[in-house]
Amino acid sequence: MIVFQEASRWYGQIIGLNDVTCTIPTGVTALLGLNGAGKSTMLRMITGQIRATTGTVSVYGQTPFANPEVYKLIGYCPEIDNFYEHMNGFQFVEHLGRLAGYGKTEARERSRRMIERVGMADRAHKKIAGYSKGMRQRVKLAQAMIHDPQAVLLDEPLNGLDPVGRREFMQLLQTFSEDGKTILVSSHILFEVEQMTSNIVLLHRGRLLATGNIGVIRELIDKYPHRIRIATTQAREVATQLAGLPYISNISFERDGLEIQTREPDKFYDYLPSLAVQHGLPIDGFSSPDNNLESVFRYLVTN
Repeated sequence: MIVFQEASRWYGQIIGLNDVTCTIPTGVTALLGLNGAGKSTMLRMITGQIRATTGTVSVYGQTPFANPEVYKLIGYCPEIDNFYEHMNGFQFVEHLGRLAGYGKTEARERSRRMIERVGMADRAHKKIAGYSKGMRQRVKLAQAMIHDPQAVLLDEPLNGLDPVGRREFMQLLQTFSEDGKTILVSSHILFEVEQMTSNIVLLHRGRLLATGNIGVIRELIDKYPHRIRIATTQAREVATQLAGLPYISNISFERDGLEIQTREPDKFYDYLPSLAVQHGLPIDGFSSPDNNLESVFRYLVTN
């Protein structure tokens, strides 16, 4: 696993990361934050490009800065492209394999397998200069995975991809996580990340605001009542049944139903079926605008 212990990074008088303590487990974790939040600094500390000013960073028990042994354990897809444009995709991945220390035959075989796995087998022999953004992202992932690392770090990998490309790329990352890899994906696009994982590390102005499962984090923000919308054709009758419940703090009517606010959503969800079963009221659907990543991000960053 990747562990930060009271880790800070300063650039002169400017803070990049401030006193961060967290653990990044196996599986897909989203590293979230607005531009300038410290995401890239955190990735560069993990990959050993910079060292912590104070505190420690460890990757599978080792200090990453200037440590070739750690480089063998991680794969990295930077946000900025830096290809050899005259090469084709296969040549590029094979070249990176040779730089990783593999002989020509093994580098070629590993490149073939990874190119195929990322879905580039039919385009691998075209020049990179003619690749689309999605094709470039796939080749970057192939080179990051050629040495079968335990952890893969991706900095804004979904930027510039069309909706189909984003979905396919997210599915690809999920297959790697199912192999027992640690996948850390940096992003500022919340709705995309929410489709990828429920495990987050949230940074804001260099500070760690939250880490862990998004649902658990939302439950801990008990300062804010949960909003739950109920679709029904008998809104007033449903409101009458809910009005006497001690854990309902507010009820408001909407065009196709009503919205309630509660600080104990689990109790409400337990009660909800009785509206239909015991009271015979039509419940056409329900949803919560607060049970999503965007609302949690908004609560944590603006309050």
